[in-house]
Amino acid sequence: MLHNLESHTRIHTGEKPYRCSHCDKSFKHTNTLKKHTRIHTGEKPYQCRYCDKSFTQKSHLKIHTSIHTGDKPYQCSHCDKSFTMLYILENHTRIHSGEKPYQCSHCDKSFTQKSHLKSHTRIHTGEKPYQCSHCDKSFTQAYTLKIHTRIHTGEKPYQCSHCDKSFTTLYNLERHNRIHTGEKPYQCSHCGKSFTENKTLKKHTRIHTGEKPYQCSHCDNSFTQNYTLKIHTRIHTGEKPYHCSHCDNLSLSQSYIILKSHTRIHTGEKPHRCSLCDKSFKHTNTLKNHTRIHTGQKPYQCSHCDKSFTMLYNLENHTRIHSGEKPYQCSHCDKSFTQKSHLKTHTRIHTGEKPYQCSHFDKSFTDNSSPTSYIKTLHRQHRCTAKEKKMDSKISDTYSFSESKVEVNVEQTDCETSETDSLSELKIEVKEEPIDMYE
Repeated sequence: MLHNLESHTRIHTGEKPYRCSHCDKSFKHTNTLKKHTRIHTGEKPYQCRYCDKSFTQKSHLKIHTSIHTGDKPYQCSHCDKSFTMLYILENHTRIHSGEKPYQCSHCDKSFTQKSHLKSHTRIHTGEKPYQCSHCDKSFTQAYTLKIHTRIHTGEKPYQCSHCDKSFTTLYNLERHNRIHTGEKPYQCSHCGKSFTENKTLKKHTRIHTGEKPYQCSHCDNSFTQNYTLKIHTRIHTGEKPYHCSHCDNLSLSQSYIILKSHTRIHTGEKPHRCSLCDKSFKHTNTLKNHTRIHTGQKPYQCSHCDKSFTMLYNLENHTRIHSGEKPYQCSHCDKSFTQKSHLKTHTRIHTGEKPYQCSHFDKSFTDNSSPTSYIKTLHRQHRCTAKEKKMDSKISDTYSFSESKVEVNVEQTDCETSETDSLSELKIEVKEEPIDMYE
């Protein structure tokens, strides 16, 4: 009885007389020290009689055994869930009651479980007691260490039943399974869109709320995602961690994905193939936009008129017709434009740049629409009269403009020079190859 009183008194005094010989931790009770020591020694005296697993504590074995027996004697009175242990039921019940009895002493957060508070407190204290034996990383939670260790061991215990993929965590397997099932359990309350992950929904919701919780410490810009802030910060720091192995001095600040996309310019790789035609693309977004040509889907609706668009970029450009906004200002004169491409073409008037070179005539152009106008003008200068009878022959000339990726086909009837004003039948076709917006 005296021993029990002494143990109880330590709750009030905070005394921890039992010190671990392996680390600097101390405990109120000998039994707790004994259990703790097994972390260092690796001793697992409690063996499962159904499989080869063993445990450091008897309570852990009891929980594990219920996996084999299916025994869940503790039933929730609010829902149809049942549990292997009473304390798990008590923790679960707080979901229904909303009770959070464990209050953080450092901030105003509170928790349903003591273990959650303990893990949270380490954010404030910086304590990371779980050290990886393979590298110098340490963690706030034993579970996080367990997951991390699988990077070194290569263990992936969670196998997909639909394909041959396996995963390090159950969460990752469940998320992957939704690819096969098509399940999207997380629905937006603002627009009705559904998502496979809660975190994706959370990010999406910020489009509606306008919340930008990630603030740049260098300027007054803020962002909806931490990842976007990280990329933005590199503008200030000048950090460019991603280096192209094909270009001499090119480094990128954005991400490894952008570097990978850039590398395809050199390799010519187009891994994203359209399932409806034989076209392939360098980027998933380009494929997605292309697919809408087949499906006729135009998900971006103008709020001012009944027009809709396949790409958000096109909707933004269109909206400026209604708003009158011209955000792209020429640095040489006072003209401004609704689209960046229009400003680029206009700037060449000032610079004299003519990047679109005709391979047949000694002529170059500022933009890729000029070949059509040029051919029409050329034809008017040499007015031709088409023979009314059956054509004797057809002459087909192809004019290629090297940098613009433009091919102009001019097909005309057999004609002769005449002083009459009539023009021969002229067919002009401009074939413009789609430019990959990510190049």
